[in-house]
Amino acid sequence: EQMKDTVKKFVQVLTDGDAEVINEEQWGLRKLAYPIQHKSTGFYNLVEFKADPQLVDKLETEFRRDEAVMRFLTTALDKHALEYNEKRRKGAFRKDKKKPKEEAAS
Repeated sequence: EQMKDTVKKFVQVLTDGDAEVINEEQWGLRKLAYPIQHKSTGFYNLVEFKADPQLVDKLETEFRRDEAVMRFLTTALDKHALEYNEKRRKGAFRKDKKKPKEEAAS
């Protein structure tokens, strides 16, 4: 529950800054590659968004201030990565060939 509230807080920072949130994924509790602050597991989340570079600086400052965030990674995607992410969201690379949640609900 605390993790969901933390993610919601950062998504709110984005929406307050007029960013477009394209995709949010909760990857869940995963084992870390190495211990961070004596912890061996952490919750992983992915938020894909379009925003001005100044907003990214503000978001990263908020990440650094929040003690619940152990690590973060912000990357800029090129046109090929955007195309790949769109296909991935539609389920093009799923091995089990199940339809994604969006299509299954339709």
